[in-house]
Amino acid sequence: MSLQGAQEFSTEVAASVADCFATITDFDTYPQWSSSVQDIRVLDRYPDGLARQVEFRISITVKTIRYVLEYEYERPHGLTWRAVDGDIDAIEGAYEFEKLSAKQSRATCRQAVSVGFWVPGPIRRMLEQSAVQQSVLEFKQEVEARAKKRSRRRKKEDAS
Repeated sequence: MSLQGAQEFSTEVAASVADCFATITDFDTYPQWSSSVQDIRVLDRYPDGLARQVEFRISITVKTIRYVLEYEYERPHGLTWRAVDGDIDAIEGAYEFEKLSAKQSRATCRQAVSVGFWVPGPIRRMLEQSAVQQSVLEFKQEVEARAKKRSRRRKKEDAS
């Protein structure tokens, strides 16, 4: 990433790398599990169906911010993004998924944001780190819930 001041947060996830990738690329469900995302629209897709450009409307304390991110993928190990339009000067980021075992992964998110208006450095870094950490922990909760549901479904099918 080329932006200065990128924030990073990693956590272990009780789900496979494939489950992590499937969850992070299911943009339409973000408003259901990501507390800051108010609305999302996939604007363009690659021939394989993965989203290329996605418009976000996120809520920050005092207002709603709109931006469009463009994604590139390294299936199933991660994705990168960069802002191509919107209320924020620049955003660059990446999610990486590392296999720890068949049903355990490490998810790492790195993101750098240039908001386009002055915010004192220590406050900006604290807000950015908090936002990255919150987004990763909300992602972890969602992917683990999906993996648990899938596991329960398989056990029912096997018992039938």
